[in-house]
Amino acid sequence: MDKYLYVAMTGASQNALAQKAHANNLANLSTNGFQRDLEQARSMPVFGDSFPARAFAMSERPGTDFAPGPMVQTGRDLDVAVSGDGWVAVQTPDGSEGYVRTASMNIDALGVLRAGNGMPVMGNSGPIAVPPQSQIEVGEDGTISIRAMGEGPRVVAEVDRIKLVNPDLKNMTKGPDSVIHTKDGKPASVDGNVKVVSGFLEGSNVNAVEEMTSVLALSKQFELHIKMMTTAKDDDQAMARVLQNS
Repeated sequence: MDKYLYVAMTGASQNALAQKAHANNLANLSTNGFQRDLEQARSMPVFGDSFPARAFAMSERPGTDFAPGPMVQTGRDLDVAVSGDGWVAVQTPDGSEGYVRTASMNIDALGVLRAGNGMPVMGNSGPIAVPPQSQIEVGEDGTISIRAMGEGPRVVAEVDRIKLVNPDLKNMTKGPDSVIHTKDGKPASVDGNVKVVSGFLEGSNVNAVEEMTSVLALSKQFELHIKMMTTAKDDDQAMARVLQNS
């Protein structure tokens, strides 16, 4: 009886955690560049001083779905999205490198080029700084070109080049800040084959129907586990009455 109750109890607890994963995916349905979290459940043996005599349910997030999202045209010069495979490098608050698929960039008061999440965009030798300008363009290879204040329309200067990388996805993991990092912590190397398109942002790769279906299925499973625990309680009480009458 206790084994039956233990499986039902852990199943209900882990169902609640699984629902949180899918609810977070749904909440980021409109978040540009968001990659959905994967979720799965499995049975795990309980190890103690002897051989495992019980099993419990466990929900886990084995990884991230790195499939690209849809392209959304904005027409804004500083909106960029990776075309095909690859990532845009940004500098995280701890000074290390992180990677995003798209960036709604802006220039702060100090001239630093920042992604939509506020992190500085990395260039050839660190965060990109843009001098005062009247026009700015981003090439498909990540080159930042500007027309300085007071210069003629034909005078264009190259400022820097966005660091574009394409590391092995097996070495990529999503952090709590929703920014992608390398598992070994080492900065990825520049890949000249990675291209970006200006005037576009990449949308979330979350499938609303799939996530909603998963939430509903997990909700039904949760109800089933609660019913199993109630049944175990009723069976226990019935057995106690039988023993009292015998």
